[in-house]
Amino acid sequence: MAKKVRAIVKLQIEAGKATPAPPVGPALGQHGVNIMEFVKAYNEQTGSKEGTIVPVHITIFEDRSFTFVTRTPPASDLIRKSAGIDKGSSSALNQSVGSISRQALREIAQVKLTDLNAPDVESAEKIIAGTARSMGVTITD
Repeated sequence: MAKKVRAIVKLQIEAGKATPAPPVGPALGQHGVNIMEFVKAYNEQTGSKEGTIVPVHITIFEDRSFTFVTRTPPASDLIRKSAGIDKGSSSALNQSVGSISRQALREIAQVKLTDLNAPDVESAEKIIAGTARSMGVTITD
């Protein structure tokens, strides 16, 4: 018999650096989950990706057990690293803060393809290009 799902919690945590402090502690504590058990498992699984933000979807069951699935880093995070900038533009229409090559755009699209609602890499590229445009990052050929 399948376990009954109590909640699904979505968090964005830096890889290998989860702690019981907010946002992890309060998000899981309210559902009665063993926070340290999650922290150890998450840090062990994401330790090789240090320095990147790794979203995680935690499924919490009625018996307070849990499973989690890590996702690919946010597109904005990958674009910022590729462009070598700290943050996006505050007014993307008027101010460009950096640029990435078409090749870098394709690489980011291939990484994100599993998490995007896109049938192929070309469609994923258009989605990532839109994210870059809204950040004030231009695409160069």
